[in-house]
Amino acid sequence: MDHATLGAQETQILREIAENGPGSVGELQARFGEPRGLARSTVLTMMERLRAKGYLVRRRQDGIFRYATREGHDVLSGVVGRFVDHALGGSLSPFVAYLSGRERITDEELTELKRVVDRLRSRRKETR
Repeated sequence: MDHATLGAQETQILREIAENGPGSVGELQARFGEPRGLARSTVLTMMERLRAKGYLVRRRQDGIFRYATREGHDVLSGVVGRFVDHALGGSLSPFVAYLSGRERITDEELTELKRVVDRLRSRRKETR
């Protein structure tokens, strides 16, 4: 499925749902919209746009619609992949340059980056 592009707030609310689980408009208003000063109608509009773009599904549960990411769909990975493809022309070099110039990176982030590099090296060896 080829998803439409996302705005900054759409990306943020999608990340909120992906990381913290599904929710109703009211629940997402409380945990996402309220801290950002967004009206309930704005949160609803963003969620419906994300659903129309294919990022979210909604299911009626006890008379209330609950919004969730698509099952088996790694939403954030897809968003990053589309960013790399469209904004960076498919090249990871600008992303690597960004990371190398970043002043603050946690030990956990460095460990995860090392794991990713090890996995990539392993895959390259397998294909040789």
